[in-house]
Amino acid sequence: MKRLALALVALLWLSVRPAGAHPVPFSYVDVRIEGSTINLTLVVHDFDLAHDLGLDVPDRLLDPAALDKYAAAIVKLLEPRLTIAADGRVLAGQAWTAPEALPDRASVRLQRRYDAGGVPGALTVTARMFPYDTAHQTFVNVYEQGEISAQAILDGGQTQYEYLSGTRQGAWAAVRRFVPSGIHHILIGPDHILFLIGLLLVGGSMRQLLLVVTSFTVAHSITLSLAALGILNPPARLVEPAIALSIVYVGADNLLVKDGRDVRAWIAFAFGFIHGFGFAYVLRDMGLPTRALGWSLFSFNLGVEIGQLFIVVLVALALRALRARSEVAGQRLAFAGSIIVIAAGAFWFIQRVFFPGGMA
Repeated sequence: MKRLALALVALLWLSVRPAGAHPVPFSYVDVRIEGSTINLTLVVHDFDLAHDLGLDVPDRLLDPAALDKYAAAIVKLLEPRLTIAADGRVLAGQAWTAPEALPDRASVRLQRRYDAGGVPGALTVTARMFPYDTAHQTFVNVYEQGEISAQAILDGGQTQYEYLSGTRQGAWAAVRRFVPSGIHHILIGPDHILFLIGLLLVGGSMRQLLLVVTSFTVAHSITLSLAALGILNPPARLVEPAIALSIVYVGADNLLVKDGRDVRAWIAFAFGFIHGFGFAYVLRDMGLPTRALGWSLFSFNLGVEIGQLFIVVLVALALRALRARSEVAGQRLAFAGSIIVIAAGAFWFIQRVFFPGGMA
């Protein structure tokens, strides 16, 4: 019985061994920024190369003589699968070095040099090395000033990584990227927009309204920075319902407060802290560059402020025009609008607390 059991174990081991024949479904890309020169090192596993070259025995590629025979085919295979762009311009690199066998890693290494034509601000690595393997990943390491600055993992779901350098060019690249992102986020965020509109419904001078928006910006900038830096990270399951409740509060305040002191700036400031955490979730998903972190946060906040001012000016002018024609109509709109704000906030609160995955 023992011999039979051992025989079965041996047979089972032999049957599953081919499935483990590809133990390292990874490639490695090292990008070294040295002024306007970019040195790239690519390391790929012999199993992947052999598969795409149609070779039955991957170990053949670890023999220098055999590897030299397939050098041209390897370069032709890999070159279109890895591109480097500097400030949006795809670079044409120099000729690849001859493939070098790394027997201890069961891998092959190639190197290439690029001339960026100046110190790059933004460097984009696009890689899909071996599409046949859905589990394949490419590890990207970026070095600047001789030290590792950033790391990323590319796969079938994410084939591109953008690195912003710590130079003046990198700061400008951060501005170009994150200002439009801030504008876009505030304009497509219905909860943030409705919160602002709720604050504007009762009217006021342009100075008062700008003060409201600025108070909101100052508050959310603080919590956005704290969350983006990993200092304070409340869970989304608490933040998102709280944002909905802030909308309900603004609508209710419009209905309950009559001819009293205007405290909307304080309301905007208090609830701005909560909305800042909501902004931070989006910013983290975009990937914050380490070297240009300060500029990225500043630029995103600037974009949000620009988007908010656009909404304020548009809504304020429309409300002022309506009140100029009929004060009664303006008051009715403020009342009806506040009811809508309360209803929308209540709906989002119920949805986010009881149906966080979405209502069917």
